[in-house]
Amino acid sequence: MTEILINSLIILFIAVGVFFILVTAIGLIRLPDVYSRAHAASKSATLGVMSILIGVFLHFWLIEGNFNPRIILGIVFLFITGPVGGHMMAKAAYFSGVPLAKETVRDDMAPLVDREATKKEQL
Repeated sequence: MTEILINSLIILFIAVGVFFILVTAIGLIRLPDVYSRAHAASKSATLGVMSILIGVFLHFWLIEGNFNPRIILGIVFLFITGPVGGHMMAKAAYFSGVPLAKETVRDDMAPLVDREATKKEQL
């Protein structure tokens, strides 16, 4: 009975991870600008891969009896670096002058940053 519950939990984590990765792929295709795509890639892909790694960790630990701390380190590393990487890509795109989508309502960085001065500094 417990093996069925454990397998169901593992399948649930992997299915949730696959769902988030599918949402990421659809978001990368359908979203209008680089900022929205960076958000989709960093947030939902991080959750998806973390969920799959949790399912893999539970499988090896509870089914096969092998506790593998490297998977936990991979989860922590991904949790830290995924959103930071997405933020840095969006920030680099903003400072290099990539325009916002037409549907964008607010630009909170505009009063803080002079894009023309930034472009001149890069030259």
